[in-house]
Amino acid sequence: MYFEKFPAPTAETLFLLVLSILAMESAHSIRFLYRHFLSGITEKSLNAFYYACSYAKVDYSGFMNITASMALNLIPESLRSQPVFLCIDDTMAAKFGKKFDNVSKLFDHAAHNGSNYLNGHCFVSLMLCVPVWRKHRIVYIAVPLGYRMWNKELSKLGLAASMIRQVMPVFLSQKNVIVLCDSWYAKKDLVCVVNEYANLDIICNARYDSVIYDLAPQPAGKKGRPAKHGKRLSPDNDFTLSDEKVGEYYIGARRVLTNLFGQREVLAYVTASEKTQGTRRLFFSTIFPHQLQIFCAWQEKAPLNQTGSSRMEFIPMLCYCFRWNIEVSYYEQKTFWSLCSYMVRSQKGIEMLVNLINVAYCAMKILPYQEKEFSKYRGESVQEFRFILSMQIRQQIFYANLLRNIETGIKSNTFIKVLKRLVKQQCGCFYKL
Repeated sequence: MYFEKFPAPTAETLFLLVLSILAMESAHSIRFLYRHFLSGITEKSLNAFYYACSYAKVDYSGFMNITASMALNLIPESLRSQPVFLCIDDTMAAKFGKKFDNVSKLFDHAAHNGSNYLNGHCFVSLMLCVPVWRKHRIVYIAVPLGYRMWNKELSKLGLAASMIRQVMPVFLSQKNVIVLCDSWYAKKDLVCVVNEYANLDIICNARYDSVIYDLAPQPAGKKGRPAKHGKRLSPDNDFTLSDEKVGEYYIGARRVLTNLFGQREVLAYVTASEKTQGTRRLFFSTIFPHQLQIFCAWQEKAPLNQTGSSRMEFIPMLCYCFRWNIEVSYYEQKTFWSLCSYMVRSQKGIEMLVNLINVAYCAMKILPYQEKEFSKYRGESVQEFRFILSMQIRQQIFYANLLRNIETGIKSNTFIKVLKRLVKQQCGCFYKL
């Protein structure tokens, strides 16, 4: 499906790369995949795989739309009215060399290497969260749609906006599509996309010092232009927090106007871990509770499944918790999927390989819900499912090689060598034949 519009040789090469990523459980480099897996199943040269990633005249941007379509098809009919979420964020990949395209010094607020700056690449990514049933509860499975390298020709905000515009045609039949992002992306270059689609809204963290106003007062019949907005509001003094914690925070909400959204009324939320002291955070939502149809009582996790009539106004704020899925995905893909271990120099080659790794990762997310024979892995981690699948792939390839060697009357020494490989894989130890 991903490669059906590609030329046949390129499609075969890229498919073999994805297969090798699943079979080897990592992708340290194309050379690593070729040496330990690909060379044993194909006569293609190592250069053929490098060429397919870096120079083949194919458009891999469509991977996002295909993945989004497959994820939406997982939604059962009973949950079609539920909102879906598009999470936006960026992540960095440290690189020690300077010969990679667009490598530069980047500010790392988390200081992963002990310094606030690292040499490497920055990728903007988009993730889709869709509702499914699991054990009579609604869970949202998070599927990363794709990655784009930031090359400074276009801002990260512009890059994120273009990614949303690319996938939105897939969501035309959805009632509510909600973008989730942190305060870095809560700027006009991105939020303007919300006005371009009737079914698109945004829930975002915002800078605490963002200018917010009360709604415009009703005309008093006096001369002059009516006021565009009311008085300026303060997150500290003009929001009444809830009497008890909703989840882990006290929450206050009110309708406001803000420069970020122009004359559009939005919901502003203020959260605080302590009611009378401590740090407060500010959030905006362009969607109001009465516009959302979400089955709170059936949700798997709190506090969304504990929302009663007294907490209805906080539902958009509680939906923001789904944004955390993108952080979990970054951790999994970097730690267990070699997302940042690429050794390709060109931007196109890097983006292709990173997105192929993402395709393999998404397959492990989607297959348990798409194929009944894998349904028992719905509650398992993608790493565990990949381990099981990789064993099956290697076994099938072994049996195929075994039959091929027997049919061609291969020498007994080769036959014994193949059997030794089988014993190693099945028993985990080596027996002399």
